[in-house]
Amino acid sequence: MGEEITEFHAIGVQDFEHWIEPKLFTYKPRPLRPYDIDIQVEACGICGSDTHTAKGDWGQPFTPMAVGHEIVGYIVRIGPEVDRKTFSIGQRVGVGAQCDSCGECWRCKHHFENNCPSGSGTYGSTAPDGYHTQGGYADYVRVNSKFVFNIPEALETKYAAPLFCAGVTGFRPLLIGGVKKGSKVAVSGIGGVGHLTIQFAKALGAEVTAVSRNDKKRDIAKKLGADHYIATSSPDFPSKYKNSFDVIVNTASMFSEGHIQDVMSMMRPDGKFLFITMPKVGDKLVIDPFFLCSGNYQIGGSAIGSPDEIRKMLDIAAKHNIKPWIETYDINEANVSTAWKRLEKGDVRFRFVLTGYKKFFGKRAIED
Repeated sequence: MGEEITEFHAIGVQDFEHWIEPKLFTYKPRPLRPYDIDIQVEACGICGSDTHTAKGDWGQPFTPMAVGHEIVGYIVRIGPEVDRKTFSIGQRVGVGAQCDSCGECWRCKHHFENNCPSGSGTYGSTAPDGYHTQGGYADYVRVNSKFVFNIPEALETKYAAPLFCAGVTGFRPLLIGGVKKGSKVAVSGIGGVGHLTIQFAKALGAEVTAVSRNDKKRDIAKKLGADHYIATSSPDFPSKYKNSFDVIVNTASMFSEGHIQDVMSMMRPDGKFLFITMPKVGDKLVIDPFFLCSGNYQIGGSAIGSPDEIRKMLDIAAKHNIKPWIETYDINEANVSTAWKRLEKGDVRFRFVLTGYKKFFGKRAIED
């Protein structure tokens, strides 16, 4: 089973008023359940969800709180009911934005675990048993083995980490949109999720158009593999692009009614417009039903991915050499703060990844 670890060390938010100044803290994980796995963290991507949660945009759940849900590490302990044919001590694995679900509801039994009403986010959730989940800015994480994934050998650790949230978040809308060879796909927003969505859409055989506010990212979109580019500030937007797309994946953070409807109007009848982004708590988006009906437009949302979808995403990423554009930081309090500040300014192309875990944490969680 591996050596028992009773205390984990993490870097996290001590109070929401000073969220930009994370501190080191210790916490006791819940007792190892029969189906749990302990992972010694090797790398963790920094997601936009991390800063939204850290500063309380989606509520203020509890403190101290360690964020981070793009986790790659090595198994150090296994519960007695974990499938030994799938997992073993020392194996490299990943964890995404979900660490648990009830396993009993209709959604769990039909492979929609990511939509389980009793599911737990990898951090910031209060589980049904009252346990506060803590994320990957830590030396170890303990999670339900159902949400632990083997990583194809072709994927290097620092590039694999962002795939567990940004990757699957951009990949899943392409699945539910039925994207295949010849599909006309637009990706609105070229950022942490959007730059991966472009790559996955190309891997599925689509003709891909990148959509952004101005021309600043035109060359970047080309390097990512986009076939076309649209700047929404152009005077011919959106009229020039009517009836252009089967699917539009919205990864952008702009939620004004007029802008969203302009982007949607580029779809063909029965086209699918899929959100993966969320506004702050309390912000609303109103879409005119007459607009939707007149164009036969379909609008929907997508949250992370089920275990089956994550495994499929990893396989496609390995097969097509899909890599996020990253910049690494060795994990410590100062570097986390710096990365968060830069992320808030949009100063990242396109994902930060925390590394250097062994150097910072060492074996202190065992020795303390």
